[in-house]
Amino acid sequence: MKNVSIITEFVLLGLSSDPHIQTMLFVLFLGIYLLTLTGNVVMTLVIWADSHLHTPMYFFLGHLSFLDLSFSSVTVPKMLQNLSSQKKRISLWGCIAQSFFFILSGVTEACLLSAMAYDRYAAICHPLVYTMLINRPLCTVIVSIAWAVGFLISLMNNLFIHKLHFCGSNIIPHFICELPTLFPLSCTDPTVNEILVAVSCALLGLLTLPLILFCYSRIISAILSIHSSEGRGKAFSTCSSHLTVVLLFYGTALFRYISLTSGSVLEQVVSVQYGVITSLLNPLIYSLKNQEVKAALKRMMRQQRCALG
Repeated sequence: MKNVSIITEFVLLGLSSDPHIQTMLFVLFLGIYLLTLTGNVVMTLVIWADSHLHTPMYFFLGHLSFLDLSFSSVTVPKMLQNLSSQKKRISLWGCIAQSFFFILSGVTEACLLSAMAYDRYAAICHPLVYTMLINRPLCTVIVSIAWAVGFLISLMNNLFIHKLHFCGSNIIPHFICELPTLFPLSCTDPTVNEILVAVSCALLGLLTLPLILFCYSRIISAILSIHSSEGRGKAFSTCSSHLTVVLLFYGTALFRYISLTSGSVLEQVVSVQYGVITSLLNPLIYSLKNQEVKAALKRMMRQQRCALG
């Protein structure tokens, strides 16, 4: 019988093998990661510290900021380590753990974005009954369900990885461990795993994306009925920026997990979009452009100066 060596670690090729490009990418992604950490930590602290922001919308935004911190921290530190090192290895268990937390953060964020879309729909289209539709206990239940769905989908998909045996090439043409990149390296048939991933993505998309599109379509319809052109333009600008970020996140993530893996540069660019860039954009689009958040940030800084003075 032919001897077969079982793989216990993988090599992540990353975005480039050129040392000069790797140095530039290291500086670029380090900057992005620091900005992501700063924006989301500040957002979380402001929401927690200011009683004016203890509302359902900011309750969701606080959890979104925490998710973006988690989402980015699952991928970027390992990427930075590989960009600054000759050894770009990750153990099999480390790879599965990264995949687990990546899917957990991504699925939970997708569910949370749909909840936030419904919250804005209720606030804009049904302001008189908003407090009846959305309240703090309901928000807690929604966020708990989002985390539970993310955990179950991630656990289910990653448990099935243990059914696969990796005994061929250990080269992953990517900068992170994602399930679609592991399947081609398996010596056993990964068809069941591929079907499970596709079904998970389809169910998640069908359960959350139509709700988001419905809510934003009604919001846009309500905005167009505003008589003030200035108010209509400002509201439409905010709504369109929210919808753009959401669609970019959904579009790139679904494309990555449903399409066949080819190891192309496009796949890595798509993963950078929903795994790195989205976590940077969310605090800017959803929060730091918000006048209430700016006012809360000024109050917090003023209190700090008074405490130090």
